[in-house]
Amino acid sequence: MSDKIILASASPRRKELLEQIGLQFDIIPSNADEIVLPNETPEEHVVRLSIDKATEVAQRSGSNGRWFIGSDTIVLCDDQILGKPQDEKHAAQMLKMLSGREHRVLSGYAILDRKTGAQKAEAVSTKVAFRNLTEDEIARYIATGEPMDKAGSYAIQGLAVCFVAGIEGSYTNVVGLPLCRLTLALEELGVPTFLTV
Repeated sequence: MSDKIILASASPRRKELLEQIGLQFDIIPSNADEIVLPNETPEEHVVRLSIDKATEVAQRSGSNGRWFIGSDTIVLCDDQILGKPQDEKHAAQMLKMLSGREHRVLSGYAILDRKTGAQKAEAVSTKVAFRNLTEDEIARYIATGEPMDKAGSYAIQGLAVCFVAGIEGSYTNVVGLPLCRLTLALEELGVPTFLTV
């Protein structure tokens, strides 16, 4: 077993975030089912999915690594989970729901150490406020294609930054990984980061 870090995600945003803090890692996207279980809180949902993603890749034969990072991000508005849009109409519905209001972005992460069996996982919440959006703005934004693979139908690190009136909490959490909390958890599990090497 190598001392490699494996990111169990195909998300280019998560890849960029881990590169931003200088981590060396390989990517093996997870095939874990992203279903919502009955009576599950949003926090429980993102933590369970993060653990499922990391575990699924760690248990795969031939996956050569020690530390496995799984993550899941959702947008919450009126206690409703807004995942990735199914189509442009669905994206427009979500953006209308977020317009002129505050919502929460929850990112869960899990780190599994296959060598010791240790695990760290938690959910981190960030409040995001949108300004009022016009129908034309929503239509033009959807026409760019940016919302189509994003939770809540927007990318704060992209064009949708123009919609964000305010943010309370971790910015990187909204992008896809709460780097402050994740870095601390990595260090607690003995993963070398730029702060420890």
